[in-house]
Parts: sequence; C-alpha cells; structure tokens
Amino acid sequence: MFMGTPEFAVETLRRLVEGGWTVAAVVTQPDKPVGRHGSVLQPSAVKEYALAHGLPVLQPEKMKDPQFVEALRSLGANLQVVVAFRMLPEVVWAMPEYGTFNVHAALLPQYRGAAPINWAIINGEKRTGVTTFFLDHDIDTGRIIMQKPFDIPDDADVEYVYDGLMRLGADICVETLEAIVAADGHPASIAQSAAAAQGLPVGDGLAGTGLLHAAPKIFKETCRIDWTLPATSIYNFVRGLSPVPGAWTMLATDDGREQTLKIYRTAKSGLPARGDAGTITVSNRRMYVSASDELLEITELQMAGKKRMAAADFLNGVKSAGQWKVF
Repeated sequence: MFMGTPEFAVETLRRLVEGGWTVAAVVTQPDKPVGRHGSVLQPSAVKEYALAHGLPVLQPEKMKDPQFVEALRSLGANLQVVVAFRMLPEVVWAMPEYGTFNVHAALLPQYRGAAPINWAIINGEKRTGVTTFFLDHDIDTGRIIMQKPFDIPDDADVEYVYDGLMRLGADICVETLEAIVAADGHPASIAQSAAAAQGLPVGDGLAGTGLLHAAPKIFKETCRIDWTLPATSIYNFVRGLSPVPGAWTMLATDDGREQTLKIYRTAKSGLPARGDAGTITVSNRRMYVSASDELLEITELQMAGKKRMAAADFLNGVKSAGQWKVF
C-alpha cells in the first residue's frame, strides 16, 4: 500500500511501479477545490500518476473512517509505505503484518515535522538527507531503518534540495523494501534516542551541535523577513523559502505607499550596513538592503501583482529606490 500526495511522493511511487513491486492501491488526499469559486477539483500528483498506471485509488476524508479502514484491510497489503502524507491513526499504521514505514526528508531525529527541507536550509545546515523509519504513536519518532545523507551547497535553494531528496527518497525506499523482505518483515532498526547518542544524524551544520531542531508547518506569517537579523541569517531564510512559498517583506516608498515584495534570491556583499535595518541602497544599478551587520544584495524579486524579475530589471523601472525601505 502506498500513501502520499505531492510531486515529492510521485518519484518513489514511480520507482516502485517500474521496479515490479506490487502496489495493491494508493491512498492520497481528496481532490482539492481550485479556481475562483472552488468549482474545479484538482487531483493530487500521486492520484494522477496512479490513475495513469491503473492503480486503485482511495481518498478518505478521515483516516479513521470505518469504511476506509475496512477497504484498506480487504486489500490485504502486508506493508505500507508513506511519503509526504498525513498523520495515520494506529488502526491504519499497525494493520499490515510488516508494519508501516515512512520516508522522511531529513536525518531524524533532526527536523521532525511538516517542513524539514525548508527549515534545514533556513538554519544554515550543510547537510541533510532522508530517513526511513517505522511509524509509531508519535510524529516522526519511530525506529530508524536507514539513512542517506545529502550535501547542501551554500547557494542551494529549496528547489535544488527538494529535487535531490526526492530522488534520494526513492532510492532509500527501494533499499528499505528489499531489507524488509530479506528479513521477513524484521529489518535491523535503531531507536532515535540511540541514533542521536551515536552522533546521528551526520550533519555538520547546526545539527552537529547536538541540539534538535524541529520542522513545523510554514505559514504566510512565518515567511516575513526580519531585517534586524544578520545578513547570513536572512540569506539562508530567503533561499530556505525559495521559490515556494517565498520570503516576503513590506516595501515603503518615498511617496508613502506600502506594498508586499517577495524576495527570491539574495547575495552576500561583505559590505558594512548603511543606516537602519531595512534601508535600501542602490549602487551601480544593484539593490542592497541593510541587515544588522552587512548589506545584503537583492538579486531577484517580485512586486505584488507583477511577475518575478531580476533586481536590475526592477531598478530600470523606478527612479528613487534608494530612498525606499523594507520592513
């Protein structure tokens, strides 16, 4: 049984199908209303792939629904694989004889939660990875089966890490399945507390400090830039939210207007800050903003109602950006 919803999960499902694994059915989120009036229903990426390959699809509103649970049981799957889905009740994750394992986009016990890729980059990690673990009563706390590390370049954004972990997640899922089959449902695994004591995960950024970092769900208010932070922190914050959902700030122009500005890409300048945090400096048609310690160059942005563009193109259309501020 395969459970997942977004594009991230499709790569793993594809590898299972093409690898000859028998997928009894796919469980995914109900179709999402889209459009101006919500009159159009958009299927998940996993559902689209499943239907294109003739796989049965289940879309429960509630995971404890008796009809869904019975339908699941009737399919007789001996193992459940979860990738980017939702929290499962015990009646579901404990059902198969071989249990249920999850593919998580972090090196557990680091970055438990809904947005591990974003938070690893925001926190300036040099390395993240993927983990397979057996589900239990609490979120992302079960016994670790396997881990694979993934290096994060200093200029990498969410899209780069997402794509890399998506492929690595498919690799580790197949290897975990092979290990489970070889061990008749009982592969070697380790408690997360023991993994932490042994120096896992293998991060050499903040994860290497021994502190555990959470990865809570990201909301719009989470994405607002705090210009009083150091430039490096803001640089990591922007790339940790780019391209989706996107870091944002409020722009105050010299004529008193305020509007939302999304920031997609920045560059470290090494130049000292000029003025208060959020003060914009324009030099040689390049746009800088003062952080608490240095100037941070804005290289790609999007004004509300406009298209995403290079900062140089944005500056070509304005006359007085050097008198503006962001906050």
